[in-house]
Amino acid sequence: MPSKFNRTFFSVLSIALTLLIAVACIVLAKRGFAAEPSANSSSPVLVELFTSEGCSSCPPADALLRKLDGMQPVQGVQAIVLSEHVDYWNHDGWKDVYSSSFFTQRQTDYARRLSVREPYTPQLVMDGTVQMNGSDAHAVVTALEAARGRAKIAVRITDVSLDGKTLHLRVTADALPEDAKTRNADIFVAVALNHAESHVAAGENKGRDISHVAVVETINKVGTIERGKGKDFDRQVTLKMKTPAELAALRFVAFVQEPDTGAVVGATVANAPEKAISELR
Repeated sequence: MPSKFNRTFFSVLSIALTLLIAVACIVLAKRGFAAEPSANSSSPVLVELFTSEGCSSCPPADALLRKLDGMQPVQGVQAIVLSEHVDYWNHDGWKDVYSSSFFTQRQTDYARRLSVREPYTPQLVMDGTVQMNGSDAHAVVTALEAARGRAKIAVRITDVSLDGKTLHLRVTADALPEDAKTRNADIFVAVALNHAESHVAAGENKGRDISHVAVVETINKVGTIERGKGKDFDRQVTLKMKTPAELAALRFVAFVQEPDTGAVVGATVANAPEKAISELR
């Protein structure tokens, strides 16, 4: 059982995070931005949090990511969040069931590109080009504001269905513009659990109940687009799920990323349509 001190401390911490985001929203409102984005004009920004249930500094960042996902505090920006659990904390008595060496390697690649001395948790990477401590609400909201209005190519996910552990969906993306800085870009699809909860029985977070949002199961490269080809990407994609899950419990993120710089030049998030969900019931 968590101690009374721990329960009180983390309750205060949760309140503090909420207040930090609220203050950031007030600041943005004074600059001419509202607290709720317009769905028709929002620029998608990919927000990747590298975290671990074995890290005592990570729960506040997990909580902040949930609030970003729910509040969407910057008008004109759609924060598309992903929680990627690394595996280098698994040595300390608690194995994070959501962790993978794939996410550790992805974070390591970001550290190299962004000239970070070494990967750390909780680290948040925005659009593949800027990183910060994932618990720093002010820095996160400021970076989202800076990302507002960046040109992105349109990406879409449609025709989602699930057959056992086999996922089917259609991914389309506009062609890279003639003036794009990169010669080509890769298209990825991330499959994530909308929500996940764990009772941590050992390690630094022993006795704590932790909640997560957009917990990534897999990230798969599904294609490549090239500059100057003038041809949109349109492909039916089949993916294997790591673990069985109901369609309603999943979200799907498609993003276009430059292979050299890691910059994300387009992204979208989708849930399965109600029709597809009802057909499985």
